[in-house]
Amino acid sequence: MTELSATTWLQLRADLVQAFPQFYELEPDGPLLMELGSDGWLLEVRPEGKVLCQYGVSLEEVMALMSDGTPEDLGTDEVAKQAKYFLQPAVSRYRALLLQSGFVEETEMTDEFVAVTFARAADFRDRIKLEDLLRWCRKHIGKIS
Repeated sequence: MTELSATTWLQLRADLVQAFPQFYELEPDGPLLMELGSDGWLLEVRPEGKVLCQYGVSLEEVMALMSDGTPEDLGTDEVAKQAKYFLQPAVSRYRALLLQSGFVEETEMTDEFVAVTFARAADFRDRIKLEDLLRWCRKHIGKIS
């Protein structure tokens, strides 16, 4: 899927926020995000034509769990490995459903977090199909109608 022009993306974002007021942004004119229920899953719509369902954890949170309050010097690789282990129960709950529905699993890691993402290309020019996909994600992952 090719990236939309800036004008087209801004119009789509405005339309999606109107249809789904739960969307928010972390950066101006950037991707739209929405919490999927209370389990920690996020729904993200990116301008390059992707819809993501993702579950992540901050590395700081994992380090706190691992060190149990002691000031250990933990390596980033060890923390990331533990973060992936921590994510697996929640991810395994929806993995088969997402993969069968055309999503592709990836792991995203920064200095701040580790997330398992399920990405799927979406035709942003077909707004009805896009909104149907977003509703599907909310219904099946977030248990929101």
